[in-house]
Amino acid sequence: RHVADFQLSIASLTENNSSDCLAQDLHLQAQKLAERLKCDSIVSEISAGPGTVNFTINRELLAKTVLQQVWKDGSEYGVKSELFSTVPRQKAVVEFSSPNIAKKFHIGHLRSTIVGNFIANLKVALGHEVVRINYLGDWGMQFGLLGVGFQSFGDKEKLKSSPLQHLFEVYVQINKAAEDENIKKLAKDFFRKLEEHDEQTLSIWKQFRDLSIEEYIRIYKRLGVHFDEYSGESFYQEKAQEVLKMLEDKGLLQKTIKGTGIVDLSEKKDLSTVSTVMRSDGTSLYITRQFLIISFRDLAAAIDRMNKHSWDTMIYVTDKSQSYHFQHLFQILKLMGYDWAERCQHVSFGLVQGMKTRRGEVVFLEDVLNEVRSRMLENMTSTKTTKEIQDPVETAEKVGLAALIIQDFRGLLSSDYQFSWDRALQSRGDTGVFLQYTHARLQSLEQMHGNAELTDVNVACLLEPDAISVLQHLLRYDEVLYRSSQDLQPKHIVSYLLTLSHLAAVAHKTLPVKGSAPDVAQARLCLFHAARSVLANGMRLLGITPVTQM
Repeated sequence: RHVADFQLSIASLTENNSSDCLAQDLHLQAQKLAERLKCDSIVSEISAGPGTVNFTINRELLAKTVLQQVWKDGSEYGVKSELFSTVPRQKAVVEFSSPNIAKKFHIGHLRSTIVGNFIANLKVALGHEVVRINYLGDWGMQFGLLGVGFQSFGDKEKLKSSPLQHLFEVYVQINKAAEDENIKKLAKDFFRKLEEHDEQTLSIWKQFRDLSIEEYIRIYKRLGVHFDEYSGESFYQEKAQEVLKMLEDKGLLQKTIKGTGIVDLSEKKDLSTVSTVMRSDGTSLYITRQFLIISFRDLAAAIDRMNKHSWDTMIYVTDKSQSYHFQHLFQILKLMGYDWAERCQHVSFGLVQGMKTRRGEVVFLEDVLNEVRSRMLENMTSTKTTKEIQDPVETAEKVGLAALIIQDFRGLLSSDYQFSWDRALQSRGDTGVFLQYTHARLQSLEQMHGNAELTDVNVACLLEPDAISVLQHLLRYDEVLYRSSQDLQPKHIVSYLLTLSHLAAVAHKTLPVKGSAPDVAQARLCLFHAARSVLANGMRLLGITPVTQM
């Protein structure tokens, strides 16, 4: 028995929508209504269910419409839907990834990187203009320590060949001596010179920053991620002072007895909610347990981006521990008279537990990428069905990345999850490996039987239930894109693609192309081409590069 395409609930039509409306009555009303309605060229069947009227769409029309639409719109299929016709095209700034130079590129940065990339991809696909910003932790007292550390333990060759690794090692070493009064004084001096723009000190710092960015770019390339702008805290030294003056001029900055600068965010102005913005010695940004700290630099960065890009929406992608920080940041901007603060958004995500490589804890993003590639290569070489493929290492990387991304995107972004290599890399079940495998299989089907041509397709050959299931699912793609565009959650697209892959796998078994009559084979090829095309579109939005061989 087939499932109806559309269903109308009788209860939603009745005036007295109360429970005393007996199921019997509803069923009777449904039958009466179904008898009065007539089929036409679009609706081929109308029947009554328990309290519902069911409609079935003309199967040939369904097949023809869906295939033509997928074929015509190509990579824009779903995006051109009338669902998006009233959505205004906008300019969005997305700040994501944002690692701290010389510190661990931890797994939270990986999450921020892939989530931010997805949001930017989705916005671009929907016709918005997007500026991707990486806001680096490239300033602060730690650079005083790092400068002193480099003078003691640094190695220029190592800095050139692996800057992230080397600066991290130097930082760890100098941190062991950070309590030593002499080291403290040297670090303070180094940072003071930086703030005073001493040429020699600045050139050391600039080298740390430039070489780190070069290496970041190379690693991001492996992830398929790029940025339009590498910004950082260092850009906002002077502008932070302007913000301080603005806060003072507007009477928003108050001093506590200890001389700490705070901004009162409470509704009754009774200091029940305050945000600390300045230390008693006048420097901004320090962390204490009782206050939330807002850096003048973050305020300055937000204002500067508005002046530079005049955006319609600005999205910050970080872990949920920073929720209060952004709440306060937006509140202070609003108090300063910037109404656009309401168009700022914090997309937060939960924590990943248990991400380890065989060598132990993950320190660098590159460790994760190398690990997933080598594990995937092992799995591929141990599988009997693995064909000889042209570039096994690159394929392993793309499939491994798909595995990481799908495991991360399957649930709500705000939930924490336990990472598991075994679960992520399974080839069966709801994994990124399964998506890649399905895409490669459908691709090889087209290579084996030649490309499908839509012009001469006989849609009467696509009436089997398994073909209809795929077509019905393809028809819903725009709804899924719309949901993700509303709440910026990738999980809707992920579950859609996994279902599409399962339906395509069943159809691949029950609807063979090989050995079928020519018009049947041609129609089926067209169906599989459409499924592969939509699968590839969805994967690219998520930041996955589809593979053609596996």
